[in-house]
Amino acid sequence: MSEGRIGAVVLAGGRSSRFGRDKLAEIVDGQSLLDRAIVAVAAVASDVVVVIAPGPDRPVPAGARLVHDTNAFQGPLAGLAIGLAALEPDVDRAIVVGGDMPSLIPAVLARLSAALGATADAALLEVDGRPVPLPMALQRHVASPIARSLLDAGEHRLRALPLALRVTIIAEGTWRLDDPDGMTLRDIDVPGDL
Repeated sequence: MSEGRIGAVVLAGGRSSRFGRDKLAEIVDGQSLLDRAIVAVAAVASDVVVVIAPGPDRPVPAGARLVHDTNAFQGPLAGLAIGLAALEPDVDRAIVVGGDMPSLIPAVLARLSAALGATADAALLEVDGRPVPLPMALQRHVASPIARSLLDAGEHRLRALPLALRVTIIAEGTWRLDDPDGMTLRDIDVPGDL
């Protein structure tokens, strides 16, 4: 396992088109969706970067830094590449989450980060026998140039990145020890998801 600092990239540059309004500003249990995701990753990461679309800044909790995507709505892989590049130079491992994930469990995120090592550049969670793309953990210095290369080749899907890396998958029975109800996987796409 790498011993460097842990950072986090919170992807928050989407259109919220299925939601019909800015879903990241929606309040859940007294906090915005975005703030809930940031607070969860900040429990395990010392450097938190929030990638948003070009335009005005938005409020984020103290300690998080905003980074603007260079081109609006180019997909999550582009946002991830920008976020990885913006992390402090001594950050070796990065946790990646969506800004619309309001119930992330920090222990699960820490488990993802701890799974990285000499034979794994990415760590994903297993759900129903298959890996899911978010949340994920990455060896930043390996993943960053590969993300850029994929983008240069015209790829925009986030799922393409782990396919190009050495991946370890955390069995569902293992990560659910920290999150029996699977709340870490919850994301908000439409108002009914609230």
